[in-house]
Amino acid sequence: MIKVLCTTETSLNRPEARRWRERMKLLEPLGEVVVVLPCSMRKPYSASKSHHVFTPATKGLQEAILTSPFGVCPREMEQTYPIQSYDVSTVGDWSREEIKITGECLKEYIGDHEVIAHVAHGYLTVCQEYLPQATFTCQDGKTTSPESMNNLKNEVRKYSKLKSRARQPHMLRSIARYQFNTRDADELVPDDYRLRGRFDRRLMQGDEQIAVLHHNNGLYSLNIKGGVILNDIGVNWVEIDFDLKTNTLFAPGVVDAHPEIIPKDEVVIIRKGEVIGVGKAIMNGKEMKKGEKGVAVRVRHRLT
Repeated sequence: MIKVLCTTETSLNRPEARRWRERMKLLEPLGEVVVVLPCSMRKPYSASKSHHVFTPATKGLQEAILTSPFGVCPREMEQTYPIQSYDVSTVGDWSREEIKITGECLKEYIGDHEVIAHVAHGYLTVCQEYLPQATFTCQDGKTTSPESMNNLKNEVRKYSKLKSRARQPHMLRSIARYQFNTRDADELVPDDYRLRGRFDRRLMQGDEQIAVLHHNNGLYSLNIKGGVILNDIGVNWVEIDFDLKTNTLFAPGVVDAHPEIIPKDEVVIIRKGEVIGVGKAIMNGKEMKKGEKGVAVRVRHRLT
């Protein structure tokens, strides 16, 4: 997986960072309280030394990791690209623009939920300005100190822990919302879903496979059933008017395409309104429609 370098303030305007912050508006916290934590140099955050200290106290509650330039990362999203593979300084010095952009993103994600803010330095400034109603548990500037952790443990005891049977579908649907840029993507994860596999997790309904959730990037790749669901939602479709007989779809064969498709998106190929294949976009939607040459989609599965 390619690292996303975010070493200067201009990283706030990287397409990956802007897209992440925008799509966080589609996500919602689970439960009655959100515990805000600082990010770490090591990714995923849960593998870091500091989060190894936090997790025994906060596990079972909704956690949100504060980070620049991405704004906020709910714990259930920490394995998802690009948040699982970016490099950024964590010295704690925040510019006014970083504070503003990150604070607005955090505030919108939190909504009306109660907040425990276990943060220090620049992270603390963000929370104090944008979440003044939060309960602050780090009093000595050291989030992993015994005093700060004792404060955190005392606060989280006031709330009921969430069961895994609630957390898992919330995670799966949050990833789908982010990846396909719509709340309607919840439909990819039906109430009677099952997960199979240890690393790459197969999302199933009955004996049919909807998609695969990949370990290396935390994103879905679609099977035909997933393509049917995505087509019903009305996003990431590519329309053709001929029989698809190869695993490469070239731009001249595209009649129309969803305008918000970007390269590497999962797409569904349709003909006369019916799903005939799924794959990965090589071009964006507008290029597919107007292009006179080049590969538009690498087809993964197609109906024969």
